[in-house]
Amino acid sequence: MTNDELQALTEKISNGLFKKPFKHKAMFNPRLRTTGGRYLLSSHNIEINRKYYEEHGSDELEGIIKHELCHYHLHIEGKGYKHRDEDFRRLMKKVGAPRHCTPLASSQSKRLANLYIYKCKNCSHQYERQRRVNTKRYVCGKCSGRLVDITKMIQ
Repeated sequence: MTNDELQALTEKISNGLFKKPFKHKAMFNPRLRTTGGRYLLSSHNIEINRKYYEEHGSDELEGIIKHELCHYHLHIEGKGYKHRDEDFRRLMKKVGAPRHCTPLASSQSKRLANLYIYKCKNCSHQYERQRRVNTKRYVCGKCSGRLVDITKMIQ
């Protein structure tokens, strides 16, 4: 999908669901990493993460566009456009926009690759941590037993 096709889809969704025109630009931004899209307050443009379209398809893309159009139309009307605002939540429910996007499989595998697993010698309780734990300093929270790093044993 090109930026022109994305622009046409965004205008179609805006006119169809919101009954209001989208007068600004919608484009793919390759620098987006942790979010499906974003609405820029200063320029009123919408940027979309292409990876979500490639991994999850057009349904996910439409959901992201609906979400960002909720921000867009409410901001232009001077209403509450932030996630915590009641106007925003009401409009999202009305148009069926998702609150969050589906996580990317590529980012999930990175998160699991950086996982450290520790096991208590006494009670065998397992702890999963994203950061390394000093086993000489910290003990089990349940029984105060010694922790052993079993990350290397599993891999």
